Amino acid sequence: MSQDILFSIFLVFTGAAVLSTIALFARQTLLVAYIALGVLLGPSGFGLVSDTDLISEIAHIGIIFLLFLLGLDLYPQKLVQLFRQTTIVIVFSTLIFAVMGYAIASLAGLGSTDSMAVGVAVVFSSTIVGLKLLPTTVLHHRHTGEVVISILLLQDLIAIVVLMVMKGLDSEGMELSGIIQLVIALPSLLLVAWALEHFLLQPLFARFDRFPEYVFLLAIGWCLGVAQSAEALGLTYEIGAFIGGVAVATSPIARHIADSLRPLRDFFLIMFFFAIGAGFDVAGAREIWWGALLLAAGVLLLKPLVYRLLLVGVAESRELGLEIGWRLGQMSEFSLLIVFIAAQSGLISGMAVNLVQLATLLTFVGSSYLVVLRYPTPIALSDRLRRD
Repeated sequence: MSQDILFSIFLVFTGAAVLSTIALFARQTLLVAYIALGVLLGPSGFGLVSDTDLISEIAHIGIIFLLFLLGLDLYPQKLVQLFRQTTIVIVFSTLIFAVMGYAIASLAGLGSTDSMAVGVAVVFSSTIVGLKLLPTTVLHHRHTGEVVISILLLQDLIAIVVLMVMKGLDSEGMELSGIIQLVIALPSLLLVAWALEHFLLQPLFARFDRFPEYVFLLAIGWCLGVAQSAEALGLTYEIGAFIGGVAVATSPIARHIADSLRPLRDFFLIMFFFAIGAGFDVAGAREIWWGALLLAAGVLLLKPLVYRLLLVGVAESRELGLEIGWRLGQMSEFSLLIVFIAAQSGLISGMAVNLVQLATLLTFVGSSYLVVLRYPTPIALSDRLRRD
């Protein structure tokens, strides 16, 4: 078994290095390379990696770290500011995109529950793609980056709420006991996490911050500890990790923690996106390929227009609104996570999962090319547009 695991990891990272090189020469995002590698090496391809469940379990850690790092960037003062700036944009865009996704899924022959899940999945834009294609100068010093990040963070908050609600669902609907458990568990975890961070974690960081290895280990232990506590309380690992990140966000050492954990997060996220590709049912996708094409086209065309109109409505310029629309014109890793969890709970069919998977991959590719052709990015086709 250990040899199988080692061989699988060898294939994942060696293959990812090769395809990533090709992707960079093609000015494509690396996420597409990881997913394509999964399709090639997984059961639907050459079958060299057969135990995709094991890879998925390991890769799940990447999502936990991703949400922990998102929480680290979201301290309370920033949260209030984000709500003031982009709440109107988020509310109306969420409704429009959800209706579009539901309509297209229904047109593709899916039932009402499946169509609702697709509608929810369409709402979100990719935090990873959005941030990867923002130059550092834009990310930190320009208004464009601030607006993009604010929209993505608020969408991530919505995704957290969706995951929390799904935790209380079973195949027959929402149970009252599940709702009560969630209502009690969430504030309890928030209170305990804040108390532990304030009275235990901060003093430890302050006393031993000159030992980077200790800070690294304590941060990982905190992240996984809060995530495990959330799971034990009936929530999810993802919700716990996010709460753990928010609790530490006000600490002076939060930025150092975020920088030190990013390589570890990237390691597991590579496996996550590989697992997405490896778990993709190519045969099943043949049944819904035209629906996926229609959904992807709708996302790529409608999201830039909707964001432009809504942002102009809150006093942003037309040019800025359109650029932000192109940068957010794709589906999300949260789209995939939501439909996977819904399928595991027996809430939706495999056809809905295949539809969202294929449409998400198509929007990753299409949106990336549209952005690098038009706007400054680290991988722009034009030297004039290339920015670090």
